[in-house]
Amino acid sequence: MRLTTKGRFAVTAMIDLALHHGNGPVTLAAISERQKISLSYLEQLFGKLRRRELVESVRGPGGGYRVAKPLTEISVAQIIQAVDEPMDATQCGGMENCKDDHRCMTHELWSNLNRRIQDYLRTVTLAALVEQQQAKQPEQSAAASVVCDHRNKREKISAAV
Repeated sequence: MRLTTKGRFAVTAMIDLALHHGNGPVTLAAISERQKISLSYLEQLFGKLRRRELVESVRGPGGGYRVAKPLTEISVAQIIQAVDEPMDATQCGGMENCKDDHRCMTHELWSNLNRRIQDYLRTVTLAALVEQQQAKQPEQSAAASVVCDHRNKREKISAAV
C-alpha cells in the first residue's frame, strides 16, 4: 500500500490550516509558502476538501479558508478519502480478481491490512495532529534561541579578538 503525495499534502495542508485558523481565514498562498506545496495543487485539493465539507471558503478581502467542523470531528481517513486517495494494499482494488480473475492467495492478508489502516486513520483526529505540532513548537523555538545565542557569542568573541 502506498499513500501518494495527494494524501500527504492534503493532511499537511489541513494541519497548517488548523494551526492558523484562530487568526481568521487562511489563504492558500500562505499555506503554499509555509509548506512548500504548489498553489495550483492546493487549489485542487481544497476544492475536493470543500466539496466534502471539511473546509469552507471565505470570499472577499481577508478571505481564504477555514476548517468547517470541530477539529475533533475530522479524521485523517476523512481527509485522505476527500481527495480521492485510494488506500488499498490489494492488487485488485478489492475486486477479488487478483490472479486470473480469481482471488489470489494473499488477498485476505492485504484486505485485513486495509481494514486495520482505515481503522487507525479513523482514530487520528486533526485535533490530535495539531496538538502534536503545538507541543513541538516550544522545542523548536528553544532550539532556535540556542542557535541565536551561540551565534551572538561567536560574534562577540570574534569582535573582542
